[in-house]
Amino acid sequence: MLPLVVTMGDPTGIGPELILRTLAAGRLPQKPLVVAGDLQVLLNTATQLRLEPQVTASADGRYVMRLADNSLLLQPLSQFEPQKLVTGAPDTACGQAMVDYVEWAIAECLAGRAAALITCPINKAAINAAGCNFPGHTELLGERCAAKRVVMMLAGSRLRVTLVTIHTALANVPHQLTTAKILETIQITAASMRQEFGLSNPRIAVLSLNPHAGEEGLFGDEEERLIRPAVDQAQRSGIAASGPHSADTLFYFAARGDYDAVVCMYHDQGLIPLKLLHFDDAVNVTLGLPIVRTSVDHGTAYDLVGSGRASIASLQAAISMADRMADNRSNGKINDS
Repeated sequence: MLPLVVTMGDPTGIGPELILRTLAAGRLPQKPLVVAGDLQVLLNTATQLRLEPQVTASADGRYVMRLADNSLLLQPLSQFEPQKLVTGAPDTACGQAMVDYVEWAIAECLAGRAAALITCPINKAAINAAGCNFPGHTELLGERCAAKRVVMMLAGSRLRVTLVTIHTALANVPHQLTTAKILETIQITAASMRQEFGLSNPRIAVLSLNPHAGEEGLFGDEEERLIRPAVDQAQRSGIAASGPHSADTLFYFAARGDYDAVVCMYHDQGLIPLKLLHFDDAVNVTLGLPIVRTSVDHGTAYDLVGSGRASIASLQAAISMADRMADNRSNGKINDS
């Protein structure tokens, strides 16, 4: 059985704590769990949390970490002295370690030695200081996996959203929208819903950019000029897409189950309703990759490190979703109800 790989993220952030507390909480998938990280950082974090994991070395250079009735494997990829690390102050070595964890995990998945990748949060400034010039995980994954285009999805049990534009100023959004880009987002979303979420004919709602879907051109023409042609092309190719829908009403219907995913034109259009419903348990998913990748939907949470107060719900959900997605991808399983 292929393992799921979890990257530890920032050694001075919340990732090590989330991993240990998730291990202690149990409810792990049947697949083995391999953590790409640092043994001493995890042990130091365990001491802070008053946890007492049992650790044994294995012949392949890995470590087995047991807590209660649960266990994980650790692939040691860095060797920090925890007493020299300051919470929330990652240095260049930390930045390089974060990249090393992710790149090792990507290689394991691409080589078919792992079923899926789950990432804990990184510090983008630190990885760039280490010479890895990417805004974050998504862009790094896209390049290392040679993906033509990747799409960011945020998902929970009641709502899934994908984004045509991501981290850009709101004033720039209309200039970055094209019919081709919107269509590609719809296509990648629909393909993932079939391949990784097991839906044979996913219902894709496509949002408008302007209030009231432009009000027949009164509030803008992007709906008729850019968005509707993309929806029409998607429909002609057999995708059950509809829109452009007015964003102020569509999410009510999506949250009650009328749609399987919502394609949003910009970041906050999708993330505000998503986080209203799934603040603790949302999962960040990268679509369009040859591998399965999920992530927690939050940052490094430096203010909570060591307190035991950070929610582990997002990591638990990310592991569970990666497990299901990997099974659907490998088995061609359809879950339509």
